[in-house]
Amino acid sequence: MTLQRNPDETRQRILDAALEEIHLRGFQGMRVDQLLERTGLTKGALYHHFANKMSIGYAIVEEILEKEILEKWVGPLAKTNNPVECIIEICRTESQSMSPDELEKGCPINNLSQEMSPIDEGFRERLAGVYQMWIESIANALRKGQSNNVIRKDIKPDNVAKFLLAALQGIIGVAKCCKSEESLDDMGECLGEYLFQLQTPEIQASAAQKKAPNLRG
Repeated sequence: MTLQRNPDETRQRILDAALEEIHLRGFQGMRVDQLLERTGLTKGALYHHFANKMSIGYAIVEEILEKEILEKWVGPLAKTNNPVECIIEICRTESQSMSPDELEKGCPINNLSQEMSPIDEGFRERLAGVYQMWIESIANALRKGQSNNVIRKDIKPDNVAKFLLAALQGIIGVAKCCKSEESLDDMGECLGEYLFQLQTPEIQASAAQKKAPNLRG
């Protein structure tokens, strides 16, 4: 029997293996021989799909990391009437599904931004595009919340969105460095209080238990 090959599946297998290596060792620490060992492919098969290591890295940003942000953040925020509740739910889901090993590895987008943005313009542009999409989705949800009288009118959605993303990425980065779930809890509590205060007084008064939630649940 002739073995039927699926080029799309093979390409995805390469990207998934590369993302695991990058998450573990960083992009510069990723080696082609490690990808071949993980995938069981020959070097010729790998280079049939990607011209070089850099093209693999770019594809990971465009086809995996961007897609994750679209699914986990952009989609839910576009549908919600209360962005604060939505952000809290997203953070709780992510936090509760995060293993200690994943906590130590940190956020792949944050890791790549810190590692590659200063040294490669292709990475920087692609990652900046993901961040901009993320920021815009939060800002648009906040504007919608203002029109629904859920979010205070005196806040600046674009500025708040940038701050929230910086806070989220910073929290993950600090927790990664300190290898501390307790630090993650403490910082999550503070961010939850900030989010709570973005809501109108009427929404705050009617919120469950009338107090700020912890993003860790």
